[in-house]
Amino acid sequence: MTQEPTSLLPVWARATTRRPKTTRRHPLHGAHAAAMEEEGDNHRPASSSSASGGFLSGFCAAALRRKPISAHAIHAASGEGLVRQLGVFELVLLGIGASIGAGIFVVTGTVARDAGPGVTISFVLAGAACVLNALCYAELASRFPAVVGGAYLYTYAAFNELTAFLVFTQLMLDYHIGAASIARSLASYFVQFLELIPFLKGHIPTWIGHGEEFFGGVVSVNILAPVLLIILTGILCYGVKESSAVNTFMTTLKIVIVIVVVFAGVFEVDVSNWSPFMPNGFKSVVTGATVVFFAYVGFDAVANSAEEAKKPQRDLPIGILGSLMACVLLYVAVCLVITGMVPYTLLGEDAPLAEAFAAKGLKFVTILISIGAVAGLTTTLLVGLYVQSRLYLGLGRDGLLPSVFAKVHPMRHTPLHSQIWVGCVAAVLAGLFNVHMLSHILSVGTLTGYSVVSACVITLRWNDKTTTRHSLGSMSIRQEGVLCLVIIALCGFIAGLCYRFSYATAFMIIALFVAVAAGLAIQFRQVYVDPPGFSCPGVPIVPMVSVFFNMLLFAQLHEEAWYRFVILSLLAVGVYAGYGQYHAVPSSSDHPAVAYHGLPSEAP
Repeated sequence: MTQEPTSLLPVWARATTRRPKTTRRHPLHGAHAAAMEEEGDNHRPASSSSASGGFLSGFCAAALRRKPISAHAIHAASGEGLVRQLGVFELVLLGIGASIGAGIFVVTGTVARDAGPGVTISFVLAGAACVLNALCYAELASRFPAVVGGAYLYTYAAFNELTAFLVFTQLMLDYHIGAASIARSLASYFVQFLELIPFLKGHIPTWIGHGEEFFGGVVSVNILAPVLLIILTGILCYGVKESSAVNTFMTTLKIVIVIVVVFAGVFEVDVSNWSPFMPNGFKSVVTGATVVFFAYVGFDAVANSAEEAKKPQRDLPIGILGSLMACVLLYVAVCLVITGMVPYTLLGEDAPLAEAFAAKGLKFVTILISIGAVAGLTTTLLVGLYVQSRLYLGLGRDGLLPSVFAKVHPMRHTPLHSQIWVGCVAAVLAGLFNVHMLSHILSVGTLTGYSVVSACVITLRWNDKTTTRHSLGSMSIRQEGVLCLVIIALCGFIAGLCYRFSYATAFMIIALFVAVAAGLAIQFRQVYVDPPGFSCPGVPIVPMVSVFFNMLLFAQLHEEAWYRFVILSLLAVGVYAGYGQYHAVPSSSDHPAVAYHGLPSEAP
């Protein structure tokens, strides 16, 4: 057994001698990708300089590493990776399954109590904002179609290693708490469904599905939630084909139920209930849009299936955009029906859609809604667990997490250890704690990921090697562009604070003016190249608007969500400094950083 190295330097800087580069480098996707790889090498200092620089210089050098990725990278060990089994239909249903849960039967009516029938416009506005993010995800999914990792991967390629790790930690906390919360909701809905059977009504103990609190509410025992998580984790471990079949069935059932509910409600619509359409003004509609924005979250799950899609370069953009547009249509249809059936002032808070149908004497529809809610929560939970395991797989392969997360079962072709880990974390949280109380600190990771992915689209379009423009001061043209992106994000956050706390409109106008100035600098000071595959239209304007709006929404979150962002970021930096920087897989020709299944040839 060899002795472990004791140096505090990253693994790529420990060697005292360098082997001549004799291996042939894979061609990168486009001229800018080649430039990206060359710049990534420049961030890697020589061994002697890293040794003399000490811990801080080694940390900075490691944190600034970028990941050069070839879309045509070949898995080093054939038969030990993920398998391409998902077609475009499965990808679309994957996105719908992740996005539409029980909320379609609840949040539509809840927001309508404030926005009135104008909640329809709220969903349209929120859907339009999500389309901006979806276009950015679609371009990057098409640009890196052979690699798993989603937002983490794109950040690693566009910015640096530390930023990518920060994005991962913010996303993962959302996923872990969200999965536990959904599991408890699913258990509660499942018990309510069972109580429709007369002899079970009122005889199911609260600790089975609803949760029973102990020690003053510190512990809330729920037995059914972990059981459901174990079942879904087992399905995901068995194989992506089997888990995709379950998601396809449940999502199809959910869509059919929503369509039946809409058609049943159409005949009960009274158009007079739509007047006035915006009783509380347009501001309430905009406020409603900031709330329902998160009802569309989930389309990004499609990007994490890149290594399991049959024709990823073509199908991933279709899956991302197709699932989002389907969700917009379903949400708008439900909004029109629920606000047309009952005056918005009479809508309930807990189950507005079910109560509306019960008031019309259509109690059989309420049963369908209960079934649809169970199906919706099941698919949301299933896809959420699926995405988590793929993110852990990506970080395990890159060395930022222990290598156990990088292992793929040779027969089942699933990341078994990663899948079991995320299932166990969710089961413990769901079984012992009332994680619903933490719902106000969620969505931080989602908005962080969306903002960074939008910025990645811009930076990966830059052609640093062909620009003839002079940089300002000591900053390079690239650093100047990154600074402008940060300014746009800060201006979006400030504008959001002004809107939230009703500050003087002048402050919001100033923030908007500064953001526009930074956007003009990005537009005219950078040289852009067209990417391979799907191309997001209107770059850099569309991604910049996306970043601005995402940060405006970030300002609408609970104050504790901001504290969570700062605290978790500091903890993530500590974990990276103590572990990640020393174990990250180096990106060089001697040590290929990408070891994935190759991209299948696709017909033009």
